Amino acid sequence: MSHYESVFILNPALSEDQVKDVIKKYEKLLKENNCNVVEVENWGLKKLAYKIQNKLSGFYVLIDFEKNDASNIIDIYELELKRDERVMRFLNVKLDKDANNWAIKRRKKLKKVNA
Repeated sequence: MSHYESVFILNPALSEDQVKDVIKKYEKLLKENNCNVVEVENWGLKKLAYKIQNKLSGFYVLIDFEKNDASNIIDIYELELKRDERVMRFLNVKLDKDANNWAIKRRKKLKKVNA
């Protein structure tokens, strides 16, 4: 089973409801392509290190997901991200065993802090 992390930055002009709609869109896309969405984290509005599309801030979102077979879901997913004008930047990473273990520990720590 392959494990992936996807981080994308959304336009700061979006409302909270619009941000939630974008997140739901990509969750649905992954689930329709037989991915297991492990975790979705909305990190909120953050200041950018440098201007992107003349913006100084953006909404950060992290989606952890797993995929059993070797399909082309990443190609489909990245194509959708590129086409979406609300997405300013994105990064998708396939995690190795050690990175996946670290992600699991990070999620457990976040759940303790938020509990």
